[in-house]
Amino acid sequence: MTNEPTLVFIPCFSGAPWNLEQLTPLAHRPRRTLRLPEDINDMEAYADAVAAQTADLDEYVLVGDSFGANIALALAVRQPAGLRGLVMSGGFAANPISSPAWKAAMRLMGRLRGGLYRHLVLRAHAHRLASPHDGEGQIPWNEADSRHLFLANTPATSFGARLTAALTADYTDRLDNVAVPTLIITPSHDKLIGEEAAQIMRAGIPDAREIVLERTGHMFRFTHPVTYARAVQTFLAERIDEFEVAGAAR
Repeated sequence: MTNEPTLVFIPCFSGAPWNLEQLTPLAHRPRRTLRLPEDINDMEAYADAVAAQTADLDEYVLVGDSFGANIALALAVRQPAGLRGLVMSGGFAANPISSPAWKAAMRLMGRLRGGLYRHLVLRAHAHRLASPHDGEGQIPWNEADSRHLFLANTPATSFGARLTAALTADYTDRLDNVAVPTLIITPSHDKLIGEEAAQIMRAGIPDAREIVLERTGHMFRFTHPVTYARAVQTFLAERIDEFEVAGAAR
């Protein structure tokens, strides 16, 4: 292959760069990740930041997890010239929270600071992220691990700003703008996002396929990185690599 696309891994809500060393089935591919900018409350601004990070790449595939999946989608609907594929896991086209009470609670959580943020908000968020399968993967995980991830990487102001971005972004009516092969990776248990979010994206994106990873939860790229990476590798081999080889042969 003459121009193998770079895999660009977009972080989740915590903003922390991906641990690429854990994605061993993808170790042979060019990869990069980034840290999300702080205190930005608009999804289009996050997409701008990723666009700047990919400006030097001729060809790339966006791999976004959770909040990062929404960022990847925000950039993909622009149809950037170098984009060759899109992978989204645990993501959404629009805010998947339908409960008015939970929406109000999230807005309140986004305004809390100090000890209330560290002890109340992050514990509640970690509980929403958890699944019964988090201890079964290649890297056992629990609610304390999720809380520590955010304590180490996510200032309260950024948590609140990203909540605003997630609650207000809506790409449902632009899904048919995605013009590249797309993989939607869904955990079998996700009480934070739910099943409908993936169904909406699968129905709206013209060249999308979905794979459900059994006995996984919303934190599956942390708990099951090898399983997750294998799913991405299969998609790339079947939908991206063959196209690249055919294009080089012409």
